[in-house]
Amino acid sequence: MNASWKRLLFFVGGLLTCLLFLHPAVAQEDIFGIERKLKGRKSENELGNVFRNMVSNFSFELTTGAGYQQKLFDFASETPGAYAISGNPEGALDPAAGDTLAFRSAGNLSFPLAVGVRVNVFDFLTFGAGYGRETGRISPLTASGYTFEFQDQAYTYDKLFGTVGLILWDAGKRGSFLRWRYRNYSENNIYMQSELKQRARQIYPWRFILEGEFGSLFLRRSPDPNLTAPDPYYGLAARLEYDFSEYTKVFVRPAVEFRPFTYTNPAIPESQSLRQQVYALQVGVALNLPGTKRCKVGGCRVVMKHLHNGVEYRGSSIWHRQHRKVGQW
Repeated sequence: MNASWKRLLFFVGGLLTCLLFLHPAVAQEDIFGIERKLKGRKSENELGNVFRNMVSNFSFELTTGAGYQQKLFDFASETPGAYAISGNPEGALDPAAGDTLAFRSAGNLSFPLAVGVRVNVFDFLTFGAGYGRETGRISPLTASGYTFEFQDQAYTYDKLFGTVGLILWDAGKRGSFLRWRYRNYSENNIYMQSELKQRARQIYPWRFILEGEFGSLFLRRSPDPNLTAPDPYYGLAARLEYDFSEYTKVFVRPAVEFRPFTYTNPAIPESQSLRQQVYALQVGVALNLPGTKRCKVGGCRVVMKHLHNGVEYRGSSIWHRQHRKVGQW
């Protein structure tokens, strides 16, 4: 073995020896099982530590609400007589070939229900996916005295969707904003620096996210057998979250969706494009997967996050804050 390999092995051996001696010293900081400056280690082995750090960024959520939806149909055909278009009792003439009719349905309510999973990336972006179901009714479409009716008014749609969100405001960004506001005060100004630290350390449970949504629709119960949804839909939403703890939260989500449909007449080789606009107000609950295990050390009564032998544990259930302040016990 040449000299370079010997030096490398000597260096690695010395490094491992230092780590072995330093490990007990780190563990000795675990006085009474409490350590405020946690090292972020979630498991005794490396694989478990990586896995728990990863799953702690995921959350599962359940969403419901109500929406106001309307169908829009700009009709134009060379053979309008092949469609189920009727005139009003006042005697409107049948539409002629090439006429364009802007059909609109009266607004109807829709009721969505969805489950999803979401991942938070560095408190900057969120990525999500989910599956939902929506039920509702569609009124007959009217335009300039004409009426276009589907075979049925009730519908049931399923949707498979994904979301991308930009976190515009949360506790971290609030802390940065506070430091910017206090930037002109000298570090020797003890009163103002103390006020800044006190405000920055307050529990701030709010989070505001701007989201984009995209997905595909599956017509489980279509109002008309000639109506299909071959193209993806898209939407935009503003999501306001409130944290009950580090792992549980509720949210309100105003959203708008734009959905394309295709109406194909089997009697003639042409299709018509329809649009559905949905303005929804959704509410939901979310549960973050805990990355730290619940403490089961006998005799330990610590309710905050703490360390045992260098491993971080939760002292409370996921329904309570792990670092509660005075008056929150």
